[in-house]
Amino acid sequence: MIEISLGRLALMLLPLAAVGWISFRWTGRSGELAIATARMVVQLLAIGYVLVFLFKVENPWMGIGVVAFMIIVSSWIAVRTVKTMRGKAFGDAVLAIALGGGAVFALVLLGVLGLDPLDWYRPRFVIPLAGMVFANAMTAVTLSAERFEAERAHGRDSVTARNAAWTAALIPQVNSFLAVGLVSLPGMMTGQILAGASPLDAVRYQIMVMGMVLGAAGLAVAIFLARVTREER
Repeated sequence: MIEISLGRLALMLLPLAAVGWISFRWTGRSGELAIATARMVVQLLAIGYVLVFLFKVENPWMGIGVVAFMIIVSSWIAVRTVKTMRGKAFGDAVLAIALGGGAVFALVLLGVLGLDPLDWYRPRFVIPLAGMVFANAMTAVTLSAERFEAERAHGRDSVTARNAAWTAALIPQVNSFLAVGLVSLPGMMTGQILAGASPLDAVRYQIMVMGMVLGAAGLAVAIFLARVTREER
């Protein structure tokens, strides 16, 4: 694997600075991007050290704790755009992400990867896969919640709002399915190839990841929208 020095890594601040400048010129705001960039760097550096520690821990409670933490945090972030009844929406998001994402997560660990049921909790499996599952479920739930609320605010009935929110929430995932291999090589596949893995092996893992991501996002959104639609009837 090619080692990236901190000096070379700092070059990635150049395009981010350009985006921040454009944002300031067009909207008068660039603070949000600066804060987001700073948080991204600090959070990733911090999690790097945390992962070094966690990968040495062989305890199922650690794996369960990490998954539970990811579900709670992702659910809270997912409903940040909801303006009314955020507490109820948070509960719906927790249930949706835990059930939808959790089902796909278990399928990948025990079915696709074929891990021993007593060996599933190892951090090197749990943390990366759970991160992808629950982060994408979170984003999809966020899009669905925002669109559902907007549709209802414009006077649409709950079923029409649900259908529009479902379509909007899955647009990023469907687009990625259509573009992969033609427009983009996804991050996991690219990382494995750069690390020296066979492209064919990397492709198999990427297919698993993309199916996992869309499955988790779709199931989480379906559960979330089913609950909010039923509550409004």
